[in-house]
Parts: sequence; structure tokens; C-alpha cells
Amino acid sequence: MGSTTFSGPVTVTNGVVAGITVPTYTVASAPSAANIAGSIIFVSNGVAGEPTLAVSDGTDWISNAGTAIASS
Repeated sequence: MGSTTFSGPVTVTNGVVAGITVPTYTVASAPSAANIAGSIIFVSNGVAGEPTLAVSDGTDWISNAGTAIASS
């Protein structure tokens, strides 16, 4: 199966054929959240050592608990 790179928003109208893979990091290895607002990562130890998804607000990675990610 080939791959395609898109440079703009993508609208899916007939469902998704394959799952979406979110990059995985630890708190210590997470990239800077600066200037990438809206990006999503999985943090294996992001809320008091527990796994969480986090979204960049352009400054910090914010967990689903509404707080910046932290390992403890």
C-alpha cells in the first residue's frame, strides 16, 4: 500500500481505513510544545507516573486532566 503526504487539513467522509498512531514519549523525552499548538502525543508517565494523551497549547503539553505533564 502506498503512502501520501498532505500539506493541509484532511476531511474524512467515509471513515478511516487504518488507525492513527500517536507518537509516544516519556515526560523527559517529550519534545518542546512551543509553536506546535494542537499537536497530540501519548506520554507513558505523564500524570503522576500514569499514561495520558497530551495536547500542546503552544507552550506546554497539557494532559487530559487539564494540567501540564509531569512524572510525579
